[in-house]
Amino acid sequence: MTILTVRTTRGREKTVVNALEAQVENKALEIQAVFYPQDLKGYIFVEGVEGDVKDLVQNMRHVRGVIDKPVDIEELEKFLSEEPREIKLEIGDTVEVTGGPFEGEEAKIERIDDANREATIELLEAAVPIPVTISVDLLRKRSDE
Repeated sequence: MTILTVRTTRGREKTVVNALEAQVENKALEIQAVFYPQDLKGYIFVEGVEGDVKDLVQNMRHVRGVIDKPVDIEELEKFLSEEPREIKLEIGDTVEVTGGPFEGEEAKIERIDDANREATIELLEAAVPIPVTISVDLLRKRSDE
């Protein structure tokens, strides 16, 4: 298996990836992965057997060509590493607990301790409101706010 770079029309990377994924499902090709980095415009990467990759992208809309030189995974790691995104939690936010004994529960933030990365929350569906201190890493801000 090799990873090849496919040149695309700038801004159409996601369209090409979706079209390629649909083609992979319809054809019996040895393609392992298709992805594009957000900050590298005009290029996507396809991992698979070289001949299958070229067959897959041939005559595909918004594809401008294949760069024949294989790419090492080490070169792509900077695009693959997921950096934790800092989401600012504030007092009064409604959150979901994503781990621990209260996993899946909704709560309201009552206090935040930035130094220790902890928050004091009150569970919304508890019969008696009891403040609980929990790591902010186990909280996810509700998207409906």
